[in-house]
Amino acid sequence: MSVVRSQSLIKLTSRILPCISGQQQRHSSQIWYPDAKFERDFKTAGQLGLHYLPDKTNDEVADAIGLTKLQRYMEDLSTFSDTGGGMPREKSVENMILNFGPQHPAAHGVLRLVLQLEGELVIKAIPHIGLLHRATEKLIEHKTYTQALPYFDRLEYISVMTCEQAYSLTVEKLLGIDIPPRAKYIRTLFAELTRIQNHIINVTSHALDIGAMTPFFWLFEEREKMFEFSERVSGARKHANYIRPGGVAWDLPIGFMNDLYDWTVKFPERIDEVEDMLTENRIWKQRTIDIGLVNANDALNCGCSGVMLRGSGIKWDLRKNQPYDAYNEMEFDVPIGIKGDCYDRYLCRVEEMRQSLKIIHQCLNNMPKGEIRYDDNKISPPKRAMMKSSMESLIHHFKLFTEGYQVPPGSTYTAIEAPKGEFGVYLVAD
Repeated sequence: MSVVRSQSLIKLTSRILPCISGQQQRHSSQIWYPDAKFERDFKTAGQLGLHYLPDKTNDEVADAIGLTKLQRYMEDLSTFSDTGGGMPREKSVENMILNFGPQHPAAHGVLRLVLQLEGELVIKAIPHIGLLHRATEKLIEHKTYTQALPYFDRLEYISVMTCEQAYSLTVEKLLGIDIPPRAKYIRTLFAELTRIQNHIINVTSHALDIGAMTPFFWLFEEREKMFEFSERVSGARKHANYIRPGGVAWDLPIGFMNDLYDWTVKFPERIDEVEDMLTENRIWKQRTIDIGLVNANDALNCGCSGVMLRGSGIKWDLRKNQPYDAYNEMEFDVPIGIKGDCYDRYLCRVEEMRQSLKIIHQCLNNMPKGEIRYDDNKISPPKRAMMKSSMESLIHHFKLFTEGYQVPPGSTYTAIEAPKGEFGVYLVAD
């Protein structure tokens, strides 16, 4: 070691030794104490001790700079726990605070999360909700019951038919009416098509975020075919405005049931192909198994529903426990998970798509004949042929679309098993 380096060490350590040993007596105004910045740099620098100490020193230099005392002091510090053994010092790691969203490519919606990360592990998440609030409740106060229906399409724009279904069931409960069986079957059919669309979005977008692009494109092609079925019955691909209080807007067109049956026969092959790529994939399992664990007690205490609840091992499905429309006539299984992690919820969604196909087949095979709307011109609009021959029908049609129908005063709550969980409507009529 050169003499120059030794002199620099003497100058450097002479600043530290007075506050450590207290042997040198100076005036109190001239005594140096470590400030906050020095302590922060001193504790966080992993190899800082090597910078203060020379690699090799002779006895004279060691005595001159008080090396023995300085080493003993450093060994007492937790930051320098490995001194003397030739091991590298460990840096103190601080958790990272990350702002996720509200416009993040992996969010798939307007959501903001303030995350506290320990490496790649999320140890705390603070959600900020309400970024998609549209004042729907206030807006529909000034609309008729028919005009309020399109607002429910926008509440959950991935599963529009189920939102319409919940609202229609609530209005029908206040009216005290029972819709025709054919309308119930059509509603059930499109509710299950909507469930498949929702689960496609969930599974494939999750895979895309992890790095698997192929399932996303494969199943989105099938999703486009389902949009065509929606367009054939309502004229709209997404915001259908098809399920209405009293039944459905229009009957199924000619050839619709045959085309839908052909699609349901081929779609399981696509599910199998996606499962071949994901279910036993090493990367997929590493990213989903034991991730996002929610046990049964936590799921119940947090008020979870849908796949979040069933993935934790609780068999609760409103289609089975509180049947509505035609679900009491359907045979299907309710898949549940074991551990309550992301992998279990993925398996539940895949199996629910297969069960939805089973329900659609039953609807197609057992579709009853008859009317698609409740037979009361004060609630459902009359047929166009009747308006040309009956003045009463023309008056009913005019009043329905200008003033709307009258609902007796009261309040009710109706919930259905939507694809993302329980979707309920609390309606107050005055």
